[in-house]
Amino acid sequence: MEGFDNLDRNNDHANMNPAGEDRSFENYQAHYGYGANPVNQQFEDKYDDLKTSSFYNEGYKKPNRGRMKGLLVPLLIVALLSSLLTGGLVASYFVFVSPSAGISEARQDQPGGSSVIAENTGVKRVEIVTTTESPVVAVAEKASPSIVGVAVRYVYSDLWFGQHEGSGQGSGIIYRSDGYIITNNHVIESAMEGRTGTKISRGSSIKVILPNNVDEPYDAVVIGRDPQTDIAVLKIDATDLPAAEFGDSDSLKVGELAVAIGNPAGLEFMGSVTVGYISGLNRSITFDDGRSMKLIQTDAAINPGNSGGALLNAKGQVIGVNSAKIYSGGYEGIGFAIPSNIARQVADSLIESGYVKGRPQIGVRIDMRFTEDIAKKNGVPYGAMVWDVSPLSAAYRAGIRPGDIITKFNGVRIKDYYELEAEKNKCKAGDTVEIEIYRMPEKGKLSDGVYKTLEITLDEDQGNE
Repeated sequence: MEGFDNLDRNNDHANMNPAGEDRSFENYQAHYGYGANPVNQQFEDKYDDLKTSSFYNEGYKKPNRGRMKGLLVPLLIVALLSSLLTGGLVASYFVFVSPSAGISEARQDQPGGSSVIAENTGVKRVEIVTTTESPVVAVAEKASPSIVGVAVRYVYSDLWFGQHEGSGQGSGIIYRSDGYIITNNHVIESAMEGRTGTKISRGSSIKVILPNNVDEPYDAVVIGRDPQTDIAVLKIDATDLPAAEFGDSDSLKVGELAVAIGNPAGLEFMGSVTVGYISGLNRSITFDDGRSMKLIQTDAAINPGNSGGALLNAKGQVIGVNSAKIYSGGYEGIGFAIPSNIARQVADSLIESGYVKGRPQIGVRIDMRFTEDIAKKNGVPYGAMVWDVSPLSAAYRAGIRPGDIITKFNGVRIKDYYELEAEKNKCKAGDTVEIEIYRMPEKGKLSDGVYKTLEITLDEDQGNE
């Protein structure tokens, strides 16, 4: 009977009449739960067909209709409920294999396991292989050896209380097997001299701790650091390190798995793994120092000490460098990471040159004390007031002086340092732009100043102050 034959193959019960198999109709019925009702004329027709089939001639007997009549209704009810309640789940666990498909081996992932289709003496067989292992386990096993600890000891002095000592801990990522480590600039900057320099201040130190050798930290030197992107590169005297694999952050999609590995609360919890998802992309975040960055948002837990660690995708590839989170009442699970493509670009440039190539520089320092209230009180426009001009810089060559107020950059109205930085960073070194300034008179009322438009060719920012 053709209908029974297809049902047999689809449900992995042999209908090839192997030697010694009981081929009675009662056995067939018990095997598949197929019931008969003599009241149903359609079944009578099917039964008449069955009597003339090879199955009937091979030993199938007409069922006991009285017994089947009593069982049919409960069976139909159970089948209906099962279909309604678990139809979607059952469908996800079974794979239809055409007898002529010619599949010898395949695999389909399933919730809690996988379905394996294998060929065995010409019979397609479906096996359900269950597993409780999370995909995060594989990510952690692959990436954890590449995540290191960064311990910073710093010494500083102030006018009122003299010399002080402090310490901090963060995370890092092995970028190259020959000892190059990526971390956040803010993890190490307390131990540094100057804003962008690579010299560690006297009495301070930076050490890198490998996960497989926590008792013997390595002294680290700073190859380069970039406050604008919060990326720094360290170097330790070690070889054959397990470098992390980096992925393409531009190909990320919201909702993807995100795994964070780092050292929250310090080295005591080194190598902690937290899990979440990619919550958002290209989030524009402005920090306390005025830096504005476009970051990856994730709900994977990121805490102090995670900074500089890795945000990974389901393949165990680094797709972000953990950098920040929102700390505020009423907010939870809002963390941010620097996209891996930016981190790699900056790290490569720092390793090669010690600074980020191609970044523009004007050559001025801005007086952050100049506010809109002060501008109104003195009758002058509010903008970015120049505090100092670097000798031989682009600003110096263009004729910009201390005390000038920058009001426009490349035709865009400027009100403060942050807006000036944002517009400048849209350009590249070597670009020629116009800068509008307000120059106050040397004598008389400050409001009697004049506007000037100056042409300036931007220098390359080589990390100098």
